[in-house]
Amino acid sequence: MTCHSRRDLGLLALRIGTGVVLASHGTQKLFGWFGGGGIDGTAQSFEAMGFRPGRPSAIASGLAEAGGGVLLALGLAAPAAGAAAAGGMAGAMSVHVPNGFFAQSGGFEYPAFLGWTAASIGVMGAGRYSLDRATRHCLDRPWMIPVAFMTSAAAAIVIIEKRARTLASDQWAGAVDDTPADG
Repeated sequence: MTCHSRRDLGLLALRIGTGVVLASHGTQKLFGWFGGGGIDGTAQSFEAMGFRPGRPSAIASGLAEAGGGVLLALGLAAPAAGAAAAGGMAGAMSVHVPNGFFAQSGGFEYPAFLGWTAASIGVMGAGRYSLDRATRHCLDRPWMIPVAFMTSAAAAIVIIEKRARTLASDQWAGAVDDTPADG
């Protein structure tokens, strides 16, 4: 087996593994599969975490994970798929950052790893055993890499900053409600 064949088989395995994990998490959010909350349950959770409005946030997150995951596994539109999944994982990381790095303490280790892996595949390309190659890379052009990642990063920044403002507003409103009345 040549070095190129080994690399492409390894990339295929990495794409499938990462894609299936992402797609599974996305379908939990979108459809309630695999013990997930579905749109309604996920929307309620997202509201509580400060992603408001919760329903559009749940749909966007589910689509980034499920759509990005399926596309990564198939090796189709690798730059867009990797960027979408990485952007979704950036939002997930924002929830877990206060708990530190390691997953056992509720930290951001797991979404960071999934996002990093998806982004790496998006930059590297899907490899020889992919639909991108079968379609002559019509959805995987060099210019698509910076466009996809800049778009995803901009969207993630807007969403994460909006969440931070929402949480700060909630905290301030709670502090105001807790102040004793003069009387």
